[in-house]
Formats: sequence, C-alpha cells, structure tokens
Amino acid sequence: MIYVTITLAVILFLFWKVALVVPMREACVKERLGKYAGILEPGLHILVPFFDRVAYRHEIREQVLDIPAQTCITRDNIQINVDGLVYLKVVDAQKASYGIENYRRASINLAQTTMRSEVGKLTLAQSFSERDKLNETIVQEIDKASDPWGIKVLRYELKNITPSPHVIHTLEQAMEAERQRRAEVTRATAHKEATIAASEGSRQQAINLSEGQKQQRINHAKGRAQEISLLANASAESIRMVGEAIAVPGGDRALQMRIVE
Repeated sequence: MIYVTITLAVILFLFWKVALVVPMREACVKERLGKYAGILEPGLHILVPFFDRVAYRHEIREQVLDIPAQTCITRDNIQINVDGLVYLKVVDAQKASYGIENYRRASINLAQTTMRSEVGKLTLAQSFSERDKLNETIVQEIDKASDPWGIKVLRYELKNITPSPHVIHTLEQAMEAERQRRAEVTRATAHKEATIAASEGSRQQAINLSEGQKQQRINHAKGRAQEISLLANASAESIRMVGEAIAVPGGDRALQMRIVE
C-alpha cells in the first residue's frame, strides 16, 4: 500500500512537472537548457522534465498602466502637474521577454519623458484645448520607441492637468479681471445705447415739430392765396359788371352820378 502511494505521488509529481495548461489570457515562453525554445500558446503542453521550463509568462490582454503625476513646464514657462493612463498589449512574447528587462516600467518611464517633451511644446491654454492631439502624439512616439519590446501601445489618455497653486491664484485673478472688464464693457455699451436712443428721440421730436410748423405755414399760405384769389376774382367781376353797365345806354350818366355821390 505504501509503495502504491509513493508510486502515485511520483506519477502526479512527474505529471505536474511535465504537463502545462496555458490559459487563454497568457502566452508562455519556453526555455530548454536555458535557451529560448518557443512560445506556448493557450492549451495543454507537455514539457521534457529537467530540460524544459517556463521562463516567462505574459498577459496578452490589453493592459492599462497608471502614469504617476509629474511636473512639466509649458512653452510659456508655467509649471503644471500632469498624469495619465497608457493602454498597451503584448504582441510578441519573445521580444517582451528578451528585448527589455521590464516593459511595464520602461513604458511608464517612456510615457513620462515623452509627455514632458510634448507638453513643453504647448502653452498652458493649448495643453487644455489640444488634449486629443497631445494624446495622439504621445501614442505615436511611445509606440515607435517600444516596437523592439514586442508591445503595441494602443492609446494614451491624459487624466489631470493641474497648475501649481500660485498659477491657479494668478489665473483666478486674471479671470476676475476679465469678468470686471466685461462688466464695464457691458455697462458702457448700455449707456451708449441709452444715449443714442435718447438723442434719436430728441431728433425725432424736433423733426416732428418742424414738420408741424412747416405744414402750418403751408396751410396758412394756401389760405392766404385762396383769399387773394377770391378777392381778385371779386374785383375782376365787379369791374366787368361796371364795364357792362357803362356800355348800356345811359350808363355813363349813372357812372357820373355814382362818382358825384
């Protein structure tokens, strides 16, 4: 019974050393006598005892690495603290094992140096407004440098851009001054519009008064003209009637008598 137990234990030990099940999310690097011997894909694999061993295990799913906050200087000499996230994936387990000592730490350091370099090319306002462009540039630079490491940088995201307390205080003062300036401009514009409206009212009032006076004079002139016309017509009519009366026999005597009277 003891021999059977020992035999089963030895068999289980050998099976545990020989058989290897690689999960779907990993890629294992096999070495034979210390030399690279291939990549073990997900599934069951049989190793040669005492010759083969799994030297490295790599996560082949997409990984996210937190980039610690660091101090950067913008192009307009403003100090800001920037942190972010880098998303990457192992595409070549052999290069990830032998091309770099620790691709995670190397990716973080490379992301930090690249971020400092790219932020230094932008002003503070541009670093806020052009975050997407900055993310794309950092991804391109990191992906280019990390190609020998067997990893693929998928994207980079800036989490926070935080100016120093002194810069924040200065920006708040600038914003307050800008708000006051806008308020002054608004008040000045309102006063200007009110003045214009008042002058337009006075002008329209003067125009209306002058139009009324003009119309009054026109009406008076028309009445005077009509009066003169009527008087002239009456005079002409009387003269005509007198002439006709003179032309009648005995008219001249009547005229003389009228003159005498």
